[in-house]
Amino acid sequence: SAQLWSDYLTLPLHPKSVYVLRQYLHGGDCGCLEAFGQGESLLQDPGCLEELEDRLHFYVEECDDLQGFQVLCDLHDGFAGVGAKVTELLCDEYSGKGILTWGLTPVTRDTGVSQKWGIQEWVTGLGGKGWLLGFGSPQDHHQNVYRLMNTALGIVHLSRHSSLFCPLSLRGSLGIR
Repeated sequence: SAQLWSDYLTLPLHPKSVYVLRQYLHGGDCGCLEAFGQGESLLQDPGCLEELEDRLHFYVEECDDLQGFQVLCDLHDGFAGVGAKVTELLCDEYSGKGILTWGLTPVTRDTGVSQKWGIQEWVTGLGGKGWLLGFGSPQDHHQNVYRLMNTALGIVHLSRHSSLFCPLSLRGSLGIR
């Protein structure tokens, strides 16, 4: 009966600490949040922005001496755009406070150079050999381009509005090959 990622947690979270993007639930109206611009546009909706600000102010008012914020954000998908807008909001509303942002990237499957970047041996009709440089399947190419653009835009925008930006990955390539 679990429907959200937070349903798998063993610790209960305060209801104001989880904000669910209903349209991007599994089986939601919009599919997956795949592009940086999609994430940015979510927080341009006045209702969504107001709800986020209310939840933020709820926790800020509980603080005796607020020193700053920590933001954890995926870089490889549309949540990079959400994180960019959140850090921009924090920077604008709490300009004197520190913002430590962690940019997270997943470990992508290592398919090797010959498959990942699509270097494939091909045989011409005359039996000669040559090399074709491509990007494997069109699906892989599409995902790689989105991952690269989201990561680049995420790093630029998140670092602009953060006191310190730290990318985190279990690979040295930030999940991009």
